[in-house]
Amino acid sequence: MNPENCKRLIYSVKTSAQWCLGAIAIALSINASAQTLPPANPYMGPPGTSTMHANAASSDATMNPGPGSGAVSILNQNFDAVFPTILMGTDGMIVSVATKWSDQTPYVYLLNPTTLESLATMKLVKSATSDLAGGIYSYLDNENRLVLVNADGNLQRISYTQQSGSTWQLSVDSSVQIGYPDVVGLAPDYQGRVWFTTAQGTSPSSGAVVGYYNPATGQTSAITLPAGEQIANSISSSPTGVAVASTSALYLFQPGSSGPEEVWREPYDNGPARKPGQLSWGTGATPVFFGPETGYEYLTITDNASPQENILVYNATSGSLIGSVPFLTAGVNSGNEDAAIAVGNSIYYPSTYGYPYPASAETGPSIPESAPFVGGMQRVDVLADGSGLITVWQSETIASAAEPRLSLFDNLIYTVGLDTATGTYSLITVDPSTGALVSSTLYGSATGDNPLQMVSMISPSGVLYQGTERGLLRVEAIPEPSTLALGGIALAAIAAWSAQERSRTKRG
Repeated sequence: MNPENCKRLIYSVKTSAQWCLGAIAIALSINASAQTLPPANPYMGPPGTSTMHANAASSDATMNPGPGSGAVSILNQNFDAVFPTILMGTDGMIVSVATKWSDQTPYVYLLNPTTLESLATMKLVKSATSDLAGGIYSYLDNENRLVLVNADGNLQRISYTQQSGSTWQLSVDSSVQIGYPDVVGLAPDYQGRVWFTTAQGTSPSSGAVVGYYNPATGQTSAITLPAGEQIANSISSSPTGVAVASTSALYLFQPGSSGPEEVWREPYDNGPARKPGQLSWGTGATPVFFGPETGYEYLTITDNASPQENILVYNATSGSLIGSVPFLTAGVNSGNEDAAIAVGNSIYYPSTYGYPYPASAETGPSIPESAPFVGGMQRVDVLADGSGLITVWQSETIASAAEPRLSLFDNLIYTVGLDTATGTYSLITVDPSTGALVSSTLYGSATGDNPLQMVSMISPSGVLYQGTERGLLRVEAIPEPSTLALGGIALAAIAAWSAQERSRTKRG
């Protein structure tokens, strides 16, 4: 065993011996095509932890193990700030962008991954136009640097270093003015261009802007969408291009000789207005690439048809509609503000219809004006021959208050359940095969415990981090005695091997 393999084994055992046994079981029981994720973007950090929706394709699925469905310990840390962005690089440090309630301004936080202690903070520029502008949709690059566009239109790469005396420091490595201060979507393509979208147009008569900054040339290129089209969600990239969902249509863009080029545009039914439980008019979904072969054959969003919303799937190359399936029950829970979990042939959407967002986060009137939040979740599969869609299961009982994440390692969906009768919040796991509730662990009931439909992050060591209205949760499995014993045996074996290696080296 070479030293690098030894390090990996020690890391695996220390996180959990059960982790290793689970990997073998999953590998033997799950068809490989069902786990197909898009290739890692070479200009981003580790898949699963370097962007809000797990990867450049926004699949919200990860190969990292979560805390599982057994007993867990939950650390609930109050920062008096909202944590929608929770990222982790190759070194295991947490980098987050959170908005403080005291001054409604975004800050970069560097956090200890075990204690959630704040090691360093950096104040960002406050946006005057959008709650999503100013760094919320950010990512880590392949050097563990946070990449964002601040509210002044500066594309920044922010790094962290440990100074003498164990003091940590955040610093801006580079800052480039791209000319657009209202950026809400941000993602690199597979050649290193940094693509962005603005929430609105640069004038009342123009649509939102789609553009990219090319580090190789130092140039920014952009195009404007048709008048009235705005963008309220993030963007996604794959080797086939960059997907953007406006309030009226789904687009695929590729770089051209003079800037972004529209490959295709497909309008969808955006309804008369936003629904209750949505933040803006139009689709509430970030477009997601997925597929059983390459991991990016298809794209999915929800429309905003009234009263019955639909799940839509498109061929990512041509833009042709693969199929449309009604989403849950019209007038009860048929509404969505979350990106899908999408992997292989399968898509999972939760309902946010009627979800009580803070009024300050909502844009424009809703129709109807209000509705109760009852929840719901639906799984839809693309048929094996790609000819259409089929609903696999539909749950009317899962009231998800957070955007779900799927661990392919565990074969579990993780989210936060809201008991609408008692107002309590619990970490829950759901079986992706059946939609059945697997486990539920209560963690809070205060206003600050509300996860506000934000997505969690699952680390390689099996820890789940979930943003809340006032701070951050850290959820970790409590090992069973048998697991601890197995881990101790493995560590003892490693120690014996290490002693033998030291003795052999001295003899040599």
